[in-house]
Amino acid sequence: MFAFARRTAFLFCLSLPLGGCFTQTINHGHVISPETLEEIHVGSSREQVELLLGSPSTTSDFDGEAYYYISQKKETVAFLEPQIVDQRVVAVYFDKEGFVKSLANYGYEDGRVVDYLNRKTRTGGSDYSFLSQILRGAQKPSFSL
Repeated sequence: MFAFARRTAFLFCLSLPLGGCFTQTINHGHVISPETLEEIHVGSSREQVELLLGSPSTTSDFDGEAYYYISQKKETVAFLEPQIVDQRVVAVYFDKEGFVKSLANYGYEDGRVVDYLNRKTRTGGSDYSFLSQILRGAQKPSFSL
């Protein structure tokens, strides 16, 4: 019995360093360091921002122009599904002349996760069973303009 416990303890201690081998960190998008972000000041030109941060993930033209740099960090353990650990959106807002008027650094805690691929829109046909749809007939909705 003592030999079995000793052998089990030995195998457990031997497997501890291997536990970290199964953890993987996955980065997507523009990962911007805080030091790089500090180099952008109010009044910097659009070209200076593009030189420091690269081309944006997406842009907006509403009330001046805005550049958005989006990144996401996921961790996975062994064969499990990756979990979102951090999510960042760095927003650079420009005035009408093309100079930085403000910066924002939004994190995972500032927003909510929306799964765009699995969202479904209910249709009127899904509220009725197959038999009740047949009995109701093919009634077309009437629209008045």
